[in-house]
Amino acid sequence: MQRQAYVPGLTALGAVLVLGLTGCSAGSGAGTGDVDSKAGPAASAAPPGRYRTLFEPCRAVPQNTLRDLLPGATELPDDEREATYRGTAAVTYDTDRRVGCSWKADTPDTMHRLRLDIERVVSYDPTVSDDDRAQEVFAGKQLAADLPQPPQSPQSPTGTTPSGTATAGTAATAPGTPTGDTPTGGSPTGSPAGTATGSAPVTPSTAPTTGLEPRVLAGLGQVAFLDDALSAGGANGRHRTVSVVFRTSNVIVTVEYVEQTTGSAEAPDSQELQEKARNLARLLAERLEE
Repeated sequence: MQRQAYVPGLTALGAVLVLGLTGCSAGSGAGTGDVDSKAGPAASAAPPGRYRTLFEPCRAVPQNTLRDLLPGATELPDDEREATYRGTAAVTYDTDRRVGCSWKADTPDTMHRLRLDIERVVSYDPTVSDDDRAQEVFAGKQLAADLPQPPQSPQSPTGTTPSGTATAGTAATAPGTPTGDTPTGGSPTGSPAGTATGSAPVTPSTAPTTGLEPRVLAGLGQVAFLDDALSAGGANGRHRTVSVVFRTSNVIVTVEYVEQTTGSAEAPDSQELQEKARNLARLLAERLEE
């Protein structure tokens, strides 16, 4: 059998090449590990909102509800009444982002207007969710409505008691001692009744509420509020606008219901308009849950 020729140094050279390749491979692996560990986890985008489309608003209000909200329509001829109930769609540039509809009906003494505005909010900041952005928009609407603060229990300022009697640090008038400039009732001259000299005046008690004031609403969407404004409506008339605004996920719905009286007709009833607007808002909230 023929022997293969032996070349001195070839075996050593092969070993060096093998060790060099092994070293490169090991070095590459370690380097990749170092880069990954420094980069850290990739930032995840904020979640999108629940809604991607919007329903058709002019078809969202049942006809029996429109008959109740627009009593003047029942006196119209058939074709005009049907046109009134169809409503007028708002002009928007993207019906997946914003839609609206309005209705109106008049009688000799009253005018009724109904308007819906439905907005789907989208956040363009990858770190802010659609829901969070929608809450920012809703909060802006609530702030613009300038709702009155809820009444709080009267609290006595430091240094006075609820009854206005002096406390430690204020000398009380002993029985039989001349009162000087203190008028009948015990209040020093120049001080509001019920306060001691040098103390802060007691905050007057708030007027009783009726429950119909503009306010935050519970049980409607995730957050909601109601606004109610009465103003002059020309020639002895009165104009009342009730707005109910609520948010569900990334959709904000506004229901605006207006009644205007003319001549000697009574001012629009706040309770009636609020009840009708809230009922419609609840119906639309249920529609969003379908």
